[in-house]
Amino acid sequence: MSLAAPSLSVRPLLRGRAGFLALVLMYALLIVACLGTLAREGELSLGRAPIANLMKTAGEFARPSVLDVWFGNPKLEYRSDDGTLLRVENRQAVERAWLEGLGRATWTTIRIATLGSLLGALLALPLAVLTARNLAAPRPLAWGAKAVLDTCRSIHTLVFGLVLVGIVGLGPTAGILAIGLHSMGTYGKLFAEAIESLDMAAIEAVRSVGAGPAQVFFNAVWPTVLPQFVSSHLYIWEFNIRDSTILGLIGAGGLGLLITEATALFQWGRLATVLIVIVVMVSGFDAISRRIRQALA
Repeated sequence: MSLAAPSLSVRPLLRGRAGFLALVLMYALLIVACLGTLAREGELSLGRAPIANLMKTAGEFARPSVLDVWFGNPKLEYRSDDGTLLRVENRQAVERAWLEGLGRATWTTIRIATLGSLLGALLALPLAVLTARNLAAPRPLAWGAKAVLDTCRSIHTLVFGLVLVGIVGLGPTAGILAIGLHSMGTYGKLFAEAIESLDMAAIEAVRSVGAGPAQVFFNAVWPTVLPQFVSSHLYIWEFNIRDSTILGLIGAGGLGLLITEATALFQWGRLATVLIVIVVMVSGFDAISRRIRQALA
């Protein structure tokens, strides 16, 4: 018996290693297939002058347009090819006006992400309760709720936004709904996993005294999972702040509209300013959410 036990414990380990190596091999084959097909189709080209283009773009990015507020030419002249003076522009005044628009766009982005995240969390909560296996919801309801969550999670925010812009029109409302519908799928998955990790003893104790489903949820489930729900909400909210910055590309408002204008006009200095605002905004929210999660721990 003492000799047989080690062999029994080694076999699952070997089988697990073999399975892992098989997955690694499959992944390597996928990488080779991706690179091979792209190379065969000629889609791995870096362009005609990638180094020169990179240096030119990096040089323009290195001087964000916000610097023109202090160092811009107050009498910048625009002339035609033959030297005719077309107009004189005060770069400092123009940039100050543009920065005011940038501030309004940033506030719009924050509103879209905040309200969209809240909407997604509220819509996901009842569906997560239905899909959590340990709460034993009726199987048709559980399957239906899971199908809704999987569908919302698999459709990108931009796709929702394109459809919703056609329904509700241009503006932040389409962005809020797009963020909410896509986030609902992620919220539902995280909420359901938090519920499934609960100790069933407390739930069964509440059920044993004749409590209904609502009483079981609010007395045994909700107090325990609330910190995990808040942590998940903060994480997805932070992600949605990043995600909402591109919704302006489809007319949903916010910073995406300024990104579209800057890239269309090759205004890399202004694009650099927008990216700086996005980095500062996301980093600040990350620091705040980290403090909140530490307080909940």
